[in-house]
Amino acid sequence: MRATMNNAADTLQFPTRPQTRTTVMSNANRGESIEILLIEDSPDDALLTIDALRDGRLRNRITHVEDGVEAMAFLRRTGQYADAPRPDLILLDLNLPRKNGREVLAEVKQDPDLRRIPVVVMTSSDDEKDILNAYNHYVNCYVTKPLDLDQFIGVVKSIETFWFTVVKLPAA
Repeated sequence: MRATMNNAADTLQFPTRPQTRTTVMSNANRGESIEILLIEDSPDDALLTIDALRDGRLRNRITHVEDGVEAMAFLRRTGQYADAPRPDLILLDLNLPRKNGREVLAEVKQDPDLRRIPVVVMTSSDDEKDILNAYNHYVNCYVTKPLDLDQFIGVVKSIETFWFTVVKLPAA
């Protein structure tokens, strides 16, 4: 597989799935970038999340996929994702096409090679069943997406700050 870099947008384009993109967020004088896998089918929510992380203090490399099947291929480095980086954090929506976020979470946390990657569910659902199910499948954090734009951006920035400046994570 060969990906092409679009320098104007700092976006890595995978040829067979144009909606999959990796965006390098260049922030102030940091070392290696932090790998974030964003699994989100809503283009608007994906763009808001990417924009909020772009404005953060850390250097992020965000890969966005739109469904659970594609997410698992990326995580398991199969097919077009054979050279995919291992994410330091997964931001996961629950309501996804082809394979929903509940199934993705269960697979990630059952896989010995993936289970230590922190998974943050970011979803519109505040249903207690969804919350309980996510924690029963060892989600690291469950966040209901705020409807207010400023609150949404604040939540994304808080997630970034918490997971990459407060928490001590094991080496991949």
